[in-house]
Amino acid sequence: MLFLRKIKAMKKFFLLLFLCAHITFANDMVWSKTGHRVVGDVAENHLTRKAKKAIDRLLDGQSLAEVSTFGDEIKADKSYREFSALHYVNFPLDKKYGDETPNAQGDLVTGINKCVAVIKNANSSRADKVFYLKFLVHLVGDLHQPMHVGRLEDKGGNDIQVQWFGRGSNLHRVWDSNMIDDYAMSFTELSDTLPELTKQQLNDLQQGTVYDWVEESQDIANTLYKSVAVGEKIGYQYSYKWWSTVESQLQKGGIRLAVVLNDIFK
Repeated sequence: MLFLRKIKAMKKFFLLLFLCAHITFANDMVWSKTGHRVVGDVAENHLTRKAKKAIDRLLDGQSLAEVSTFGDEIKADKSYREFSALHYVNFPLDKKYGDETPNAQGDLVTGINKCVAVIKNANSSRADKVFYLKFLVHLVGDLHQPMHVGRLEDKGGNDIQVQWFGRGSNLHRVWDSNMIDDYAMSFTELSDTLPELTKQQLNDLQQGTVYDWVEESQDIANTLYKSVAVGEKIGYQYSYKWWSTVESQLQKGGIRLAVVLNDIFK
């Protein structure tokens, strides 16, 4: 009897370890709430009047910042598991998107394209349009977190372990949340203090397609892989060096989200 109890206890222990590992990995595949809200907030300032009205009607007045974390919130519901692979696109950094066999479960690019198609379709139900609009806001944010366009073999940097101010972390998490959360600003404070852009700079950021933006994020990811060594202790110096890139990606994400939305509701 005692032996059987020990076996059951061991089974519970290993099940708990598995669940913890699964939850940790899932959490590492998201940009922080603050980051996503900054992207949504920036986008609000670049919407056309027509797009703004259409979005307000669909979201019942909720802001893009409010709905920007929707894509991560639904992960807690198993019925939305089919959307999990749409938060990232991983492929060799010496390849371009489309060179490799695509993920059968979909990826960040197919996810964005699906959202746009559903919202534009006059036959889509209002509920579907609302769902995919919220999801689109989230995915365009994910696209501009470079490690969401990282390598498949290390799960976009999740397997590259580092020490962040003495705490265990990984390259993906550093870019998802560590730098942004430790900066300790609200999303509105971050949004308000982003660099001022000239008209030409703004116009340049508004150019291109989702495929161009994937390639751009991939190029940044390629650089970030060289920014740390496995097990390296990083902190203030790393944040100081790369913070401008964080700001730039948040700003690009918001501006380009507005580009996508303005095109949908033109």
